[in-house]
Amino acid sequence: MSHTEQPPKATLPAASPALLDRDHSILAFNARVLNWAERDDVPLLERLRYLCIVSSNLDEFVEVRAEPHLNAAQAGDSKGPYTVKSFDQLAAALHTLVGRQYTLYNEKLLPALEGQHIRIISHGERNAAQRAWVRQYFNREVKPLLIPVGLDPSHPFPQVANKSLNFIVRLGGKDAFGRSNEIAIVKVPRVLPRMIRMPAKESGGMVLLVSLSSVIRAHLSDLFMGRTVEQFSQFRVTRHSELAVDEEDVKNLRTALRQGLVHRHYGQAVRLEVSAGCSDYLADMLLGQFELPQKSLYRVPGPVNLVRLTQLIDLVDRADLCFAPYRGCYPRQIQSGASMFEQLKGGDIVIHQPFESFDGVLDFLREAVHDPQVLAIKQTIYRTGPDSALMDLLREAVRRGKEVTVVVELKARFDEEANINWAEMLESIGAQVVYGVVGLKTHAKMMLITRREGRVLKRYGHLSTGNYNPRTAKLYTDISQITADTALTHDMEQVFVHLASQSKLPPLKKIWLAPFHLQRNLLATIDALAQSASRGQACRMVIKMNALTDEALIEALIRAGKQGVQIDLVVRGACMLPAQLPGQTDNIRVRSVIGRFLEHSRVFYFQDGDREELYLSSADWMNRNMVRRVELAWPVTNAVQRQRLVDECLNLYLQDQVDAWDLGADGVYTRAKALPRKKARGAQGVLMDRYSRGLASP
Repeated sequence: MSHTEQPPKATLPAASPALLDRDHSILAFNARVLNWAERDDVPLLERLRYLCIVSSNLDEFVEVRAEPHLNAAQAGDSKGPYTVKSFDQLAAALHTLVGRQYTLYNEKLLPALEGQHIRIISHGERNAAQRAWVRQYFNREVKPLLIPVGLDPSHPFPQVANKSLNFIVRLGGKDAFGRSNEIAIVKVPRVLPRMIRMPAKESGGMVLLVSLSSVIRAHLSDLFMGRTVEQFSQFRVTRHSELAVDEEDVKNLRTALRQGLVHRHYGQAVRLEVSAGCSDYLADMLLGQFELPQKSLYRVPGPVNLVRLTQLIDLVDRADLCFAPYRGCYPRQIQSGASMFEQLKGGDIVIHQPFESFDGVLDFLREAVHDPQVLAIKQTIYRTGPDSALMDLLREAVRRGKEVTVVVELKARFDEEANINWAEMLESIGAQVVYGVVGLKTHAKMMLITRREGRVLKRYGHLSTGNYNPRTAKLYTDISQITADTALTHDMEQVFVHLASQSKLPPLKKIWLAPFHLQRNLLATIDALAQSASRGQACRMVIKMNALTDEALIEALIRAGKQGVQIDLVVRGACMLPAQLPGQTDNIRVRSVIGRFLEHSRVFYFQDGDREELYLSSADWMNRNMVRRVELAWPVTNAVQRQRLVDECLNLYLQDQVDAWDLGADGVYTRAKALPRKKARGAQGVLMDRYSRGLASP
């Protein structure tokens, strides 16, 4: 089994152990995801899908995290969090992980695909009939969209968009005007498919595919009549893609963001990918053009964009090489056909997605939309996708005359355009659309429904650890809670008023709200457990989240562990807390579970003797979530539901023997070992089995 190198460490005050480096922890997470592509027990096309997921994750990592390291290296900085050394270490880790990807792709996945009669066939392997078909395809579908640009003083290097496929060509001979300008650039439009399946007639009983890059590569000379192609390479440049908008200095955030989206595709270059066989001459020319050092150059033995290989999965249409389809059951607490407003009078409803389907949430909103007694619907939108049944329901609610207020987070990274479009659509039909609080992202997930019942107005609410996105609700683990709890819905109302009016927030009864109370209350809870443990009380914490990087919370956990609090942290991704250090973090265990579904739920459990508390939250324990976002955490007070969440979201994950990784004192994650003489089970597998067989607790 391969592991990432021990991450470099960032220094804290002497009293605390050195924390693990955040960026390297993110890369270590991606190494754990890549392990799914390496596992022989995973269906072949799913292994390819995990390879593509890692490539997509690394693209985003480079777009968001690489720029300060690169700038520091180019400035020669030797002090601070970003230095020449930090850039060198990050580049080395990235090159190692990328190398591992392409080794897996070439040495394992491609041969395995061929064993299933699926081949990506190169130009040199094609017979005459196949080459004829590819030429026809090139002339018909590709060539009309290509405009090669020869470089000279009147034709400077063209703008190359972020992550787009391009070719650089070195030409022999002279152009039509007798000049010997030798470099040309061919930009490949995004609309062209990156993988093409050959017809059965040319495939000889196999599934044969050709990559778009090989189609263009084979016919480059057709684009340069009268010239000889002497050298060429495909290339892709990744650019820094954080949108920088000064909210205090713009009159219309939506307009400013839409303008910023145009420039995102042409931000600072931070990475250059070329073919493994690219000549030094062409590689150096590209590095000079994009002002990048050698360590930002990635020579890859395969397609420069592995992400687009997901198209292969759809083209081959082999269900036997994919996971067996899984559809979550309808939420067990909801009585199908009965009014949910009536059911909520008997208590809250908790939904564990995707083992239970998001349809329960949609049905709750659907009933509200069609109920004439419902007067108002308020909802936050962070990521909902470009095509959403939920947004259609909100549109229908407006049409039916209900007061609809939607808090749309325009700055949800890489979903800005979809959210701007939804905001404009809702505004155009009469919904009240607000964009939250200046300087903060609204990451809280909540929906509030106001219904007339006799002489009173009754509130019903939905809170979630995940987004209102029906597509990702099938792929992410999250907890939804639907409630008629008076105190909880009162707090939700106050939060909505605060977001819309930016008026002072009154005291809340149950909700912990960032940036006001959440971090402070978490710190107080942790410190209270530490004090109890110091008096000999048995105290425990089990915290499940996606990332742990907030230094104040990390230090509080370390203090509590030193006082004797037993702490288990289930952290999917980046974790800066070093676990199991003798004399420092002996009582803190950290594990990461990487499964078929993306772990996304945030569950915080605190035990002080016989007293138990459990909170669900939209927030990871990151500084941005605590001080630069609007986030929620709320208690689950029903003892039965609380125990259900402890069992399903915490205990099963601590017992996982298949998909879990444990963080050692050396800063390295190792796969959890299956217990001898017992059939190993992964937490997600157990839950899929329970819910599909109707064995889960309602």
